[in-house]
Amino acid sequence: MPGDDRKISVLACVLLVSLRLFIGWHLFYEGFWKIQTQSTAQPWSAEGYLRTAIGPMRPTFRSLAGDPDDFRWLDEPGMEQRWAGWKERFLNHYPGAREGDPSIEAILTRHIEGPENFTATLAALPAGVNLGEISEGLLKEWKVNPKELAKAIKFDPARKLLIVDGKFHLLPNERELLLALAPVDGEMTDEVRASREAYRKAVDDVYKRASRLSFQERLKVLLEVDPDRVGILYKEKDGAEVQVRVGEIAFYKELVQRYEDGMAKANQKYQWDHLDRQWTELQQKRQQVVGPVKALDAELRDTAEKLLSLDQLQAGPVPEPETQVSQINWRTMWGLAIIGVLLMVGLFTRLAALGGAALLTLFYLAVPPWPGVPEIPGPEHNFIVNKVFVEMAALLAIAAMPTGRWFGVDAVFAAMFRRRKAN
Repeated sequence: MPGDDRKISVLACVLLVSLRLFIGWHLFYEGFWKIQTQSTAQPWSAEGYLRTAIGPMRPTFRSLAGDPDDFRWLDEPGMEQRWAGWKERFLNHYPGAREGDPSIEAILTRHIEGPENFTATLAALPAGVNLGEISEGLLKEWKVNPKELAKAIKFDPARKLLIVDGKFHLLPNERELLLALAPVDGEMTDEVRASREAYRKAVDDVYKRASRLSFQERLKVLLEVDPDRVGILYKEKDGAEVQVRVGEIAFYKELVQRYEDGMAKANQKYQWDHLDRQWTELQQKRQQVVGPVKALDAELRDTAEKLLSLDQLQAGPVPEPETQVSQINWRTMWGLAIIGVLLMVGLFTRLAALGGAALLTLFYLAVPPWPGVPEIPGPEHNFIVNKVFVEMAALLAIAAMPTGRWFGVDAVFAAMFRRRKAN
């Protein structure tokens, strides 16, 4: 070995090169495995690791997760915008989705936004039935607002359709009122009976269709209407809103803030034990509050897939937009794999070792075993030094040694450089 390399024994050189190969293989396989999972039903993601970061840099790492507490699922305008973007990607991804009558685009739009009108076929209104002039006695009996009903339902004789406006949904008492306009008894002629039965069937049909909520309407119920989830607000005379009843969504956000405040101040074991109990309660509340919205999102995607033909399904799943977390995922996976390969073949060895040490430093800082930081549950017990720290220190030692020139592609380049210099 030339120069200062002679001061290191052959055995030491062999062991250092072996250490470089072992760490290289570990990093490469870790990255390779993560890349392979991207084509499975459960692709690896750094999101969970970033969400559960602890220590002084917890806010920084959690911010990289984008939405660590799933608040975006509780924002109705944001969810509608997200669905609009997904629908556009869906239609662009599958060939022929915008073609045909009705097209998949038209059907999917009706599922998401609701139809313009709900209709039922009806040849003619029965004699004596006038939807525009209903007696005040019936209106009061069934507690129906005449203005709302007039907006909601009408009969189109030219198209022979009983029509309910798509923005209105008939209530049970409104249905009963409409049926009461054409009662059926045994003292009427067959012609009158047939006319009224056809009308009553059309009312039932249009009521069933109008009772179905679109995905946007169901989302609105979850995030803005349901008093159990949203709470109850009372408006005072000056216009100020007072929370009369706290809903599940507001309570979940309060739990999140309480946990984060406690995590920032905790430095004793009893405080961490209390935070563990809070964390369990928080995750249960998260599932209770966010779970129905995620289930609705999954139902929408499943409904859309059922509209596709077998040929269209061969195009594969709809590509997701690139996010901050997805960028971190790919940088982490490929960073581990590339650094591992460079260490194994001994190419740009020192640079690769420094890159690997920097990457491991980020892993270490996300869950540092420091004083005043809760210990990660598991069979290991670490203080200051853990396995990640040891591997990081080993890579720094490798970066300080010319191991690539002892065994690796760097040795070839070094020999070529020396030969050229000698010439």
